[in-house]
Amino acid sequence: MPVPAPLSAETWMQQLFSSKAARNGAVIRRKTRDIERYVGRSAFEAELRRRCYHAVENAGQIVIFCNQEVVHLII
Repeated sequence: MPVPAPLSAETWMQQLFSSKAARNGAVIRRKTRDIERYVGRSAFEAELRRRCYHAVENAGQIVIFCNQEVVHLII
């Protein structure tokens, strides 16, 4: 079975934020290692700032809030 060509950082980011959940202002989750591998943390954080989105990280996962609402940590 052939190995798929690696995604460019731009393509990976475009696919991430064009998902149905992201387009609808929901939350999406990705492995921290994938974000660091495909786009790099600084580029990812810059894109979050550009979109005015928030994200939290826990146990190797990053949860992205694809809206501009305030995030409240419950406990």
